[in-house]
Amino acid sequence: MPDADAAMSVSSSAESHLPANTDELVSLYDESFHLVDCSAEHRKTYAIDSLIETTLWHIYPELLAPGPQSAVEFVVGSGLPRTVEIADAATGNRRTLMIFRSGHGIGIIEAERRYHQASNQSESDRALLLHQATHDVLTGLPNRRRFSDQLRSALPVANGARLALMQIDLDDFKPINDTLGHGAGDAVLKMAAERIRGVLGERELAYRLAGDEFAVIQWRTDQPKEAERLADALVNAFQAPFTVEGINVFVGASVGIAVAPADGNEIEQLMKAADIALYAAKKDGRGRARTFTRSMLIVLEQREMLRRSLRTALSEGQFFIEYQPLMRSSSSVAGFEALLRWRHPLIGIIPPNVFIPMAEADGLMSEIGQWLLERACRAAATWPSHFTVAVNLSPAEFLHEGLTDRVAQTLDLVGIRADRLELEITESVLLERTTNNLDTLNTLNVLGVQISLDDFGTYYSSLSYLKNFPFDTIKIDQYFIKDLERDEKSQTIVRSIIALAHGLGMHVTAEGVETRGQAAWLQNEGCDRLQGHLLGFPMPAEAIGEFLRKSPSASVAGVLRT
Repeated sequence: MPDADAAMSVSSSAESHLPANTDELVSLYDESFHLVDCSAEHRKTYAIDSLIETTLWHIYPELLAPGPQSAVEFVVGSGLPRTVEIADAATGNRRTLMIFRSGHGIGIIEAERRYHQASNQSESDRALLLHQATHDVLTGLPNRRRFSDQLRSALPVANGARLALMQIDLDDFKPINDTLGHGAGDAVLKMAAERIRGVLGERELAYRLAGDEFAVIQWRTDQPKEAERLADALVNAFQAPFTVEGINVFVGASVGIAVAPADGNEIEQLMKAADIALYAAKKDGRGRARTFTRSMLIVLEQREMLRRSLRTALSEGQFFIEYQPLMRSSSSVAGFEALLRWRHPLIGIIPPNVFIPMAEADGLMSEIGQWLLERACRAAATWPSHFTVAVNLSPAEFLHEGLTDRVAQTLDLVGIRADRLELEITESVLLERTTNNLDTLNTLNVLGVQISLDDFGTYYSSLSYLKNFPFDTIKIDQYFIKDLERDEKSQTIVRSIIALAHGLGMHVTAEGVETRGQAAWLQNEGCDRLQGHLLGFPMPAEAIGEFLRKSPSASVAGVLRT
């Protein structure tokens, strides 16, 4: 490739002798496409005042077009030079650019400039191209490229100066796209941008980074007080509903705050701190603002340590199962629910509500769930033949392909009847892929497996679920059971669920039963099964035999009827 070799020779010469090449238009850029050096002639031609605030796209916005941009990507990826011709659409002026890989990132030699015609619109057209390259088309806010450029140019802050970065995420935005369509979602994003603009003052700039992610940069000396004031104003700006096609929808805002130089004086450090604060805001309940603290970082590092440990927990035998009794209202044992536990070798017992979301996010739940299913079925095979075993399916596991095949294979492998297995799912798994969900449930039903709808009434309850999905049992969440003895509303709700389920030919299980009064009330209303600490705490498999010996039906009846 003689042309490539020659181009490489020229580029090497241009880079090594750049300060002396005052007659050529030569410029060098780092891997983020920020200008790091240029010839005197290039600086003069493009009126460059500051290297820090100038990027490749400022000087040559034409390179953002698909063809020229692919040439830039080719040079970055392959290290081979490319020559491209760019033209000003308004004036017809043409420039030939030789793009080459440099020690910094890439370099450009403007080899030829041909002027087709003069035009007073040249500068305004270039300004329009630059605006389009640095602003979001939908909202009109500066985009991520502009955000990165301005934040990079502002850091590190000078002595005594203070800069606050606010990362903003919209809460409950995805359901709008899912239910009303992307047109409605775009309308909400436009209105959200206007609400953000509406609370900004001097030296406060907003950006749309991507999707429903926004950011604000604020220059104030009284930090973090000023940032917290603005963040509260941003959160409050989203309290009122958005009206889309006559429908009121509610979208909140969570804000994470980081302040330079205290939380970081480089772009990566400051953005990480703001992200951690945003995570804390969402974890605390969303619709609020949080300012970064070192303790947040410690919590996040501990969480990441747990996440890494989770990947080896199964192979190292750290998971175990406890079984909690399920009692019939006739006072006999109906079976046991298998409850997954994790014993970390350093920390101890990790609650399921901590590690299961991690396992789902990291794609580990299918493997863990298969282990749980097989182990629970093997335990049940040693129990009396009329006892059932209930196993929870996480949403990630339920939506994983091949679930029904794995269940069937496990039943065959262990040699347990299908009707002794009860799979518990929550209403949240029914929100997406309705056709596939129905097929999965119907297949499990054909296999003879029992299906239980867990935590009924606490998530996205819909009577259509009970009509369209083949459930055998409804489990009433303990939220309605804890104040059952004194709260008439809870009594009305529970009584209605029992009547509804029985009318549809389904059984009812009440979980969280902890007092004799609760048990007596549920018995009187015809609840089929009870579960809770009153009737038995979770226990290891080897303790079940002793539990059954010490808790025959007579004594259980005494507990329920006292």
